[in-house]
Amino acid sequence: MIGVKLSTIRTLLKPYQRASLALPDFEKALASPVHEHRLAILALLADRAARAQKPRTADPAELAAIYELYLRNTAFINNWDLIDGSAPQIVGGYLFDKPRDILYELIESPSLWERRIALLATLWFIAAGQSADTYALSARVLNDKEDLIHKASGWMLREAGKRISEDELLAFLNQHTPAMPRTMLRYALERLPPDVRKQYLSIKRSVRD
Repeated sequence: MIGVKLSTIRTLLKPYQRASLALPDFEKALASPVHEHRLAILALLADRAARAQKPRTADPAELAAIYELYLRNTAFINNWDLIDGSAPQIVGGYLFDKPRDILYELIESPSLWERRIALLATLWFIAAGQSADTYALSARVLNDKEDLIHKASGWMLREAGKRISEDELLAFLNQHTPAMPRTMLRYALERLPPDVRKQYLSIKRSVRD
């Protein structure tokens, strides 16, 4: 890391956001050892993927090419900020109207980052009113050892409850609270009323004690 803020990177990227840069050049640049280089490349790819899905600029072939490039290079997408700003648009966006089996492969990956990609991809589905994959994938990481996975799954659960159905979130919590890592539970509860949060935290404390 060389200490360049994301806001600065986005300012520097503005002249290139609409440029027809070749995807093979993106792929070469994504192998850079400099974190901010990879962050810049992924920001551009996420923007292009999002544009490729809009009715006026739809380009299914480009979206597929970006998605395939992304999955070929997960070894270089190896930090939370790289994933959070790109996986929803690129992976979630591409899979939105397709089978999502790959997410269930990624969630079982030994790579922390591939597991986080699977979870963050569902943010795109949540924005479109779909939460089934968020709950299914979150149930698969209840025993995960990584705090960054607990945070990601709790965040997606919170968003699903906030944007789609609080009742669905409560049903998940009723089933899984005793087994949920504490960080995941706290993130999932953040938008719920204080008395409800207290109720579920007390369940978790009683199990721990």
